[in-house]
Amino acid sequence: MASSALPRLVVITDWRLPPERLKWALTRALEAGPEVAVQHRHPEATGRRFLEEARELAALCHARGNPLFVNGRVDIALLVGAHVHLPAHGPAPTDVRPHLPAGRLISAAVHDVAEARWAEGADLALVSPVFPPGSKPLDTRPPLGPEGFRALSGTLPCAALALGGITPERAAALPDAAGFAVISGVLEAEDPAAAARTLLAARSGRAMLRPL
Repeated sequence: MASSALPRLVVITDWRLPPERLKWALTRALEAGPEVAVQHRHPEATGRRFLEEARELAALCHARGNPLFVNGRVDIALLVGAHVHLPAHGPAPTDVRPHLPAGRLISAAVHDVAEARWAEGADLALVSPVFPPGSKPLDTRPPLGPEGFRALSGTLPCAALALGGITPERAAALPDAAGFAVISGVLEAEDPAAAARTLLAARSGRAMLRPL
């Protein structure tokens, strides 16, 4: 049976950054290798602007062989040849899967046990917040911490990536994570490529396989 590796690091866009800085940081992060994915997230954008940004990111990722996930917009993911990320309280993976071409991945947002059950049918889950998120200082949700992440990820039917305040030091405290998802930890790093490689090294040898 054929298999393919899932990303071990997902870099989520922050369009509050100057666009040139964002694109430079993403380009540098992708230099860390094909296990780095980008998730296009821009809740404030109009549909047209979100599509234009998705096309730019698709060109960036596809040229380098890196995965692109589109947050919440299955239609736009289909238009640009991307994978899909499903936010909490949206369509379930089982609703979306029949409409995707073969080989497309689904990631799901998970914050609690109820959402973990909802994630059935996803290829991977972004579990958060594990630590206080650096990019969301007003987030009042209590962080899961390493023990909470371990307990919640243990209920998931798919691989779990840790999201929220992830640094190399904190990554070392999460041996159960199949990978990590980050925003400021890579996008605002002085050297995004080095930051991405450091996080990948924390999960060295733990590549995830998905049956096709």
